[in-house]
Amino acid sequence: MRKFFTPILVVASLPVLAQTQVVSGRVVGSDGGALPGATVVERGTTNGTSSGADGNFSLTVQPNATLIISSIGYTTQTLAVAGRNTLNVTLAASATDLGEAVVVGYGTQSKADLTGAVTQIAGTTIQNQPVTSFEQSIQGRTPGVVINQGSGKLGQGINIQVRGTSSVTASNRPLYVIDGVPITFQDQSQAGAEPLNPLADLNPNDIESISILKDASSTAIYGSRASNGVVLITTKKGRQGQTKVTAGYYYGTSAPTRLRQFLNADQYKTLLTESINNGLYIDPTDPDADYATVADAFAGEAGIDYNSTYNTAWDRLAFRNNGKYKLFGSDAASVSQYDFSAAGGDAKTRFFLSGTFNDQKGIIIGNRFRRGSLRLNLDHSVTDNLRIGLNVSLARTVNDRVSGDNEFSNPLQLNALTPMQPQFDPTTGRLNPATIYYNNLIDQELGSNRAGTYRSFSSGYVNWTPLKGLTLRSELGGDFLNLNEDLVRGAGTQDGGANGYAYNAQTQTVNYTNTNTATYNFTLNEDHHFDALLGESYQRADTKVTAAEGRGFPTNEFTRVASAAVKTGGNTSFGTGYSFLSYFARLNYNFQGKYLLSGSVRRDGSSRFGANNRYGTFGAGSVGYLISEESFLKGNTTINLLKLRASYGVTGNGEIGDFNSRRLVSALPYADQSGIAPGYVSGGAYVTGLGNPNLSWETTKQVDLGLEFGFFDNRISGEIDVYQKNTTGLLLNRQLQLVSGYTTITENVGALQNKGLELALNGRIFDGDFKWSLGGNMSFNRNLITSLPTPIIPTGNTLSRVQQGQPLGVFYGRRYAGVDPDNGNALYYAADGSKTSSYAAATVQKIGNPNPKFTGGINTNFSFKGFDLSALGQFTYGNDIYNAAGVYQSANAVYFDNQTVDQLNRWQKPGDITDVPQARLYGNNGGGGANATSRWIQDGSFFRVKNVTLGYNLPATLVKRGYLQTVRIYLTAQNLATFTKYTGYDPEVNTYGLGTAGYLLGHDFYTPPLAKTFLLGANLGF
Repeated sequence: MRKFFTPILVVASLPVLAQTQVVSGRVVGSDGGALPGATVVERGTTNGTSSGADGNFSLTVQPNATLIISSIGYTTQTLAVAGRNTLNVTLAASATDLGEAVVVGYGTQSKADLTGAVTQIAGTTIQNQPVTSFEQSIQGRTPGVVINQGSGKLGQGINIQVRGTSSVTASNRPLYVIDGVPITFQDQSQAGAEPLNPLADLNPNDIESISILKDASSTAIYGSRASNGVVLITTKKGRQGQTKVTAGYYYGTSAPTRLRQFLNADQYKTLLTESINNGLYIDPTDPDADYATVADAFAGEAGIDYNSTYNTAWDRLAFRNNGKYKLFGSDAASVSQYDFSAAGGDAKTRFFLSGTFNDQKGIIIGNRFRRGSLRLNLDHSVTDNLRIGLNVSLARTVNDRVSGDNEFSNPLQLNALTPMQPQFDPTTGRLNPATIYYNNLIDQELGSNRAGTYRSFSSGYVNWTPLKGLTLRSELGGDFLNLNEDLVRGAGTQDGGANGYAYNAQTQTVNYTNTNTATYNFTLNEDHHFDALLGESYQRADTKVTAAEGRGFPTNEFTRVASAAVKTGGNTSFGTGYSFLSYFARLNYNFQGKYLLSGSVRRDGSSRFGANNRYGTFGAGSVGYLISEESFLKGNTTINLLKLRASYGVTGNGEIGDFNSRRLVSALPYADQSGIAPGYVSGGAYVTGLGNPNLSWETTKQVDLGLEFGFFDNRISGEIDVYQKNTTGLLLNRQLQLVSGYTTITENVGALQNKGLELALNGRIFDGDFKWSLGGNMSFNRNLITSLPTPIIPTGNTLSRVQQGQPLGVFYGRRYAGVDPDNGNALYYAADGSKTSSYAAATVQKIGNPNPKFTGGINTNFSFKGFDLSALGQFTYGNDIYNAAGVYQSANAVYFDNQTVDQLNRWQKPGDITDVPQARLYGNNGGGGANATSRWIQDGSFFRVKNVTLGYNLPATLVKRGYLQTVRIYLTAQNLATFTKYTGYDPEVNTYGLGTAGYLLGHDFYTPPLAKTFLLGANLGF
């Protein structure tokens, strides 16, 4: 066993080797007011406490200890105990806190000692927001980190990129670590066409801090899984002092950020008639042409009654309450949350206890998300140098899902239905099944798709300090996930047919990690400070899936597979798993508090890779120079902080299939006999693959240069980073000839590059009774495929391509040239730059780039007496979006689909100047899925007012009666306003309906917009 439990516990029973003393004191701000929650840590150890509500603290330390006292928003102080029993500390306000403890891999560092690029966000920043997962709350706050929500569906997967896209077909998501435990962040869903977000099981209100590791210096300690960055999440802990109890509640209502405008019945009839006539090329000068008869005949084929008096706004029916705000009722899109917490403890035992219940009814009909969670974090000091702890959480998540974007049962595909057809059958009074396309409202009445999860993020540790500066830690953590999915399509639905359909899947994932570390901090001759780490980690994850499906139910009240007359081919049971064994080390060196040096190395072994490349070594080195600590700048009132840092390192990406490196066999039945065939069954599909014993990690080499600064008593502060990432050995599936018996082989081929610039600037403009701070960040990233033997050109309704010499996922197709004013023909650009009306004669060329030129955010905070106001803006510039649904709904009536109102501006007579060609049914005149062009490529730039919160803290004289200590009420607006030229529902979209490949960027295909939410809440402190 590679574990330190036994030696730690044995040695822990020895007598304490060093004498100790108790130091007490009070921490106040520059205004003399108490600072509750200030952190007091003995330097070089993890021994620490926090100040109570009155600012007082007490801590047992070594006689020659040095204390680091810090609080967010204040300048950190370092004080030597020097035999004193009492220390009173005054902290000055500061936007740049060099002593702030920043969570890094397997420990913490003061911000002053950091030589890597790390962004840390306090948990208070993301609390009490109407989101299903914490990533949505940090959008626009993190330079170098691009977060795209994808759609307005609750609980759906979110796309997050740290310093660009580092892979083509392997995962581009960062590694997530909660309280030191790498968690399962891959989608485990079996019953949906689009992924679930596993991070939605974590209660954002339980988070103490989020650290995003971006450069190789900070990420290389995680080795083979760090190329996409690392997100470290630390949950709240109890601190010594008075027990604090809080309770909160909020309630709000939501509506879509935008509703599109489609044709009403009269407009639709006019355009359709014109399209049918033009599509048949009837001579308008022919006095015998019978337009009405021809139009009736074609419309009859589509089930359209030309004499219909109906005017159904189908697009509005996809949204709860027709997309309008409504406070209460079953059809109201609403959000509510109850939460409580209790935290406190004494010198021996500290605790944090919390619970929450969150309920969101999405803006899309049938979409609802609920989460209930409990957490208990305990820390106990057995002796002065031996601590044990336990973090336990349990969450129950229920997600009522809606169909994927590319399914006719997706509510937004109601847009395609003609307004001339009714919602309800006038004869039966039931939902009308005789629409031109599927009336998916029937799914809401006769079907459901519910995903229910039980999830536990838990860990326990033993922390022993046998000698001053030496800490031995052994930690065992687990991520336990149990997902139950029930998909029901009753008789009368499209998928249920005449007799009904049901599918059930049970997925169980057990992911556990044992980590053992030794940390040694020591100082030589007062100038040389060392921080050394040596560790070992073992992780194993196993997933088991059991699924069953059936057809043929006596009535729609029977929904379990056991009641089905026929058990169909979806009945399956399979499992998968992987393991990692790792050894790592890190050394940080600080000379005179201004010259910094750091290096790390990690040796990883993974079951996912070939026998010839099972292990890999990853490392990084970095340097830093704290110029402001030099004598010629120390005490300078203008330049308070000036720090240079540089790093270089190598990381890997191993997020591929668990058995891609192996040649597999599987049992394959034939009649009543069983045999063996190459491949395996996964998710009900039979997959073949040829093993590759040489398969290894994608390798990313990254260089980073950074500058940190603070001016004018740190009223102005910020950071600048430039970086370059070169990724080689891309993990790609190469197609094989079918005569080999296999379809693909996974190989390390190809390379790509990301390089960029990150800027962050913060300022305290006013710092008196009226406080105003302003900050922002901006990131530039350029992606380039530097080597690829064969371009990747996917099929289907996508224009994306992966090609050497181009950014990832660029759009290729014919370039639209407008409309011929003489005859209404759509025009395209030929190879020589001339215009042609022949789609086939037009040249295929690059027509768009989904990668933005820059992204960022801006935030501001105001406070005066008891009032506070905060606002956050998010922006993206220079990216293109392919409106893949436009080839049907904005295509000058080439099909029977209802059209957006802009299609009324079509060409009708010679001399008309317009970008909308003449309407011709089935004429493919600049429209149609098979003839996609740059006509549907649009600028996706936007600026969004992401969050605005106005709060008020009731005066203490009014509140402190009975048991209450604090009362805060607040009003929050989420996604308040969006400014964009994009004409679709929302510029912050990326459909999963066309596939989940990492290069399918910037696609909008009947994708729901995000929700605009207003909520009112209150927090009570006891």
